[in-house]
Amino acid sequence: MSHHLDSPLARQDPRLDISDVYLFRGTGGTAFVINVNPLSGAGAFHPEGVYEFKVDTDDDAIEDITFRVTFGEQDADGRQPLELRRLDGADARDRDAAGVLVLSGTTGAEISGTGGTRIWAGPAADPFYIEPTVITAVKNAVAGGGTIDLGDWDSSEAANLFAGTNVSAIVLEVPNDAFGADTIGFWGVTVLPTDAGGWRQINRCAQPLINTIFHPDDSDRASQYNTTQPSQDQEIYGPAVRELVARVVAELRTAADPADYARQVSETIFPDLLRYEIGTPANFGFAKRNGRGLTECGPEVMFGVVLNKAVPLGLDSRAASGRLRDEFPYLSLPVQATEPA
Repeated sequence: MSHHLDSPLARQDPRLDISDVYLFRGTGGTAFVINVNPLSGAGAFHPEGVYEFKVDTDDDAIEDITFRVTFGEQDADGRQPLELRRLDGADARDRDAAGVLVLSGTTGAEISGTGGTRIWAGPAADPFYIEPTVITAVKNAVAGGGTIDLGDWDSSEAANLFAGTNVSAIVLEVPNDAFGADTIGFWGVTVLPTDAGGWRQINRCAQPLINTIFHPDDSDRASQYNTTQPSQDQEIYGPAVRELVARVVAELRTAADPADYARQVSETIFPDLLRYEIGTPANFGFAKRNGRGLTECGPEVMFGVVLNKAVPLGLDSRAASGRLRDEFPYLSLPVQATEPA
């Protein structure tokens, strides 16, 4: 999986579990997507939760702009009221700051605000696709420092683990001139208020599979990763990533100097955010990573980065659920859920 149910903390309430985020050129500006509630899309959005689009404009992995989305309780038709607020500078890092109200409305409808910003939130087919046998083999290889054991798996029988499943999606589109920068970094965050009056970060997500590959999904480390900030990544998680990568590439013999290659991987993936040049086509690829489009095969890219070796899934974007739309809000309509393949 990407970040689907990636830690004990995330699994406590799927409405706050970010499965994936995306960042690409939209038809009216820069498009951001946060998908939560993987496998079903049921239950909509947490009425006490805070969903934040974090934007770094000066390349220090600290947010300079936060677009904050909050929801109310569902009505009889299953719709929820929502508000979008923008916070800048120090307020972008202060969850008690009020920010500026950009727009309000209800889920299931396209809502436009001042300056050309627009938002849509509701159920959609999950655009992410992955082969369970392959991701399990990669995770085991990284954890154990061994080879990639696919057993008798046949790529001609590859199946998408998330076929027929839905997510709850928030799609935000912001005019290109709203950032004051040519290049931005982005990550998504979910937060809950605590009984003591503060806030607890529940989940964060940017690049696909970082937590999944390096932190066992039942571990305290997986939960910890979701509660920390990108600016802390290299210090907190860099040593473990370098150790794991050096060990597995040494076993696979895919790097002449495993320790140096592991250092490069750590510097490539941390801080964990999506960097994007405003107004350009998204390309989350092997040679260049610029945002992340809805059809790109993020798992194969991450496998190549970590292992210095191509590990094909046997799938392409045709394996994803639903059919993407050319216009805002871009994601597919929800599909009738089936059991994952």
